[in-house]
Amino acid sequence: MPQTAAAPGASPADLIDRFRATRALTQALAAPLSDADATIQSMADASPAKWHLGHTNWFFETFLLRDHLDGYTLHDERWPFVFNSYYEAEGERIARFSRGMLSRPTVAQILEWRTAVDAAMERLFEREDLAPLVELGIAHEQQHQELLLTDIKHALFQNPLGPAMWDSAPPDAAAAGPLGWHEHPGGIALIGHDGDGGDDGDGFAYDNEGPRHRVLLEPFALADRLVTNGEWQDFIDDGGYADPRHWLSDGWAWVQSEGIAAPLYWHEGEQFTHGGWQRRDPDRPVTHISLYEADAYASWSGHRLPTEFEWEAIARGQQADSGPAHDPAAGNQLGPLDPGARPPLPTGGNDLFGDCWQFTRSAYLPYPRYRPPEGAVGEYNGKFMSGQVVLRGASCATARGHSRSSYRNFFYPHQRWQFTGLRLAKDI
Repeated sequence: MPQTAAAPGASPADLIDRFRATRALTQALAAPLSDADATIQSMADASPAKWHLGHTNWFFETFLLRDHLDGYTLHDERWPFVFNSYYEAEGERIARFSRGMLSRPTVAQILEWRTAVDAAMERLFEREDLAPLVELGIAHEQQHQELLLTDIKHALFQNPLGPAMWDSAPPDAAAAGPLGWHEHPGGIALIGHDGDGGDDGDGFAYDNEGPRHRVLLEPFALADRLVTNGEWQDFIDDGGYADPRHWLSDGWAWVQSEGIAAPLYWHEGEQFTHGGWQRRDPDRPVTHISLYEADAYASWSGHRLPTEFEWEAIARGQQADSGPAHDPAAGNQLGPLDPGARPPLPTGGNDLFGDCWQFTRSAYLPYPRYRPPEGAVGEYNGKFMSGQVVLRGASCATARGHSRSSYRNFFYPHQRWQFTGLRLAKDI
């Protein structure tokens, strides 16, 4: 299965506390939604909030309770067909684009099921041999917290009334300073999670983050901050979306066929947020762009996208805190231990982690010596290593414990409903 090593000295009490906190946060995030809100599906790439509540519960019920708790019986034998995602080893399942047709079970029924699973899980925490699988389940649910937030944002955006999930507005960002650079002399760099402690090796990692291996880097520099809304507006004003010179061939075809002229959620001087339509702050990082758009902007600006290896080589000197979230009182974001659910808002800082996922120009491929794990959980990452690109850095909606330099997110080049942004690179 994917690497799921607990942090050194982790006790059953630590594990159960993190399990409970993660489960509670998922439900807190969904709490502002009506049953109708939680049921709608705005596109095939997104899933209903209700489905995320059920799928994360199915994961624990299937891979832990069903397989490891003697005498356990499924809460409802029909529900695995509804809440399995892509695990072929677990049999047939509802088509992804049909998840929004599930008027039943209701949110209340799913919450009742989650309560039952939580109670049953208490009987497994003393088993040290299951700790890695529990770790994977927690990390999996944290990933779905982020998906729940981005998916419901896309769904609410379809409503002409512009409904808000939270009644809040972000504070103004600090003025973005001149673009600076982190320079790297090149040479051999060690990339990936080592699994043995040190750097990123002393805690949880997915299987696609390793094995650690060597790469040769030419001298380069990585921008010290993200591209901002104001800078993106300059790109638009200069005709960036209408100039094929800056676009990859597939990207230009996408722009033309889809009528793309701005980042997702932009309209005039506003952008749609979890707090409804808000004034667009020119100093905040631009978000909700595709790989095609990121690459076109980089070309227009006279720079390029970094490789994932360049990004990680710089990031290893700026490792994010894996503890609780930023202070909510300061207007920053939720994390896996946050007792409440707050809307994700880019913080506009210069750190490599936590504002938005940053596109690289690296294809999502296996590292040298990578082997998919055995069993159904081996389908978690390996089978998606085709046609997608790697993003680094975590977003404002990502659980803070996932902000590690080896973390590899991946999407198709046209997708932009996640909090995706851009950090430039250049050769030196």
